[in-house]
Amino acid sequence: MQRARMMDKDLSRWVPPLAPEGAVLAGTHVVLERLDADLHAADLFRAFSGHDALWEYLPYGPFASAATYYRWVKDMAAQTDPLFYVLRDRATGHCGGVASYLRISPAAGSIEVGHICIAPELQKSVHATEAMFLMMQWAFDAGYRRYEWKCNAANVTSRRAAQRYGFSYEGVFRQAAVIKGRNRDTAWCSVIDSEWPALREAYGAWLSSSNFGANGQQRERLSDLTRLVRANDDPGLRG
Repeated sequence: MQRARMMDKDLSRWVPPLAPEGAVLAGTHVVLERLDADLHAADLFRAFSGHDALWEYLPYGPFASAATYYRWVKDMAAQTDPLFYVLRDRATGHCGGVASYLRISPAAGSIEVGHICIAPELQKSVHATEAMFLMMQWAFDAGYRRYEWKCNAANVTSRRAAQRYGFSYEGVFRQAAVIKGRNRDTAWCSVIDSEWPALREAYGAWLSSSNFGANGQQRERLSDLTRLVRANDDPGLRG
């Protein structure tokens, strides 16, 4: 009965949010800036160079030269959906990854995070997690109702990341696309607005300086903090 009431929620007074415009999102460890080829492409190419596996599940890349990557960044930076951000390490000033908002549907209150590519220098770091928190926070603060994460179902690393970040597994769309000459089944995950307050607390606890020892070792794992918030775990990650 409670689930039925949630599905039939009265939204007569709900106001659709605005589309993102690329405002700077600043955290303690990372700053997210609207992607700009002249400002960011060279540093990103440096960070990604020699790590071709980063592009395995993306529909583009790897890039043979800095010039080729610059042209791609210039094309992407001109778009508003997807709307790309660059992750800049506040301590070093270097750019170490990108992520975007896409499938932006203010009328439905739905927005997706994707095109995530994190260089080794920021992988498994507090920077990448804080970046995902900042993007999620902006979406729900703006009034979005649904925040989506989709990935190639074969990309177990991405599926694990989604679960760690608090996304609930929703299923797999079979034969959803053909990418680089190969079939793609797509795994769907989401966070909805009623889950955000508890997730925000979980992120706050994890990102707190008190959660890290002198050597930077985390005391509590984010996946443990988000576990009680997630509506469904990904069955493909068990065992």
